[in-house]
Amino acid sequence: MSNSRIYDTTFKMLSNALDISARRHNLISGNISNMNTIGYKPVDLDFNSTLKKSMEEPPPPSSPIMSMTNPKHFPGVTEIYEPFSIKEYISESVDINHLDSVDIDTEMNNIVENNIKYRSTTEMLLRKMTLLKHSIQEGGR
Repeated sequence: MSNSRIYDTTFKMLSNALDISARRHNLISGNISNMNTIGYKPVDLDFNSTLKKSMEEPPPPSSPIMSMTNPKHFPGVTEIYEPFSIKEYISESVDINHLDSVDIDTEMNNIVENNIKYRSTTEMLLRKMTLLKHSIQEGGR
């Protein structure tokens, strides 16, 4: 299906963007939930560079982690390709000498920005599917 004109790179890009937004949401939620954890360092990922990386690099071939000791055993678990480049950061507005290293205002801004990206990507995907549905319906007439 890689050469299909119906399922082109737009679907791949939108799918990757939704995956990255969901992953970033989990990271930001984790930062907020660990706000009062001593020694916790907040993490985040750069949406644009991660999307670019996921679009350019093909996933590596999976290699088994476990070896089979008997030919009747199921194949071993394979490695999972992770295109996300997660980085720790310290916000400039947080005092390093205090126990908390998470700035709630920064995290809330990040989660709102991520939510807007997720919702707009979902809307683009819905419009693409509506266009495809319309083309199929008009072709049947």
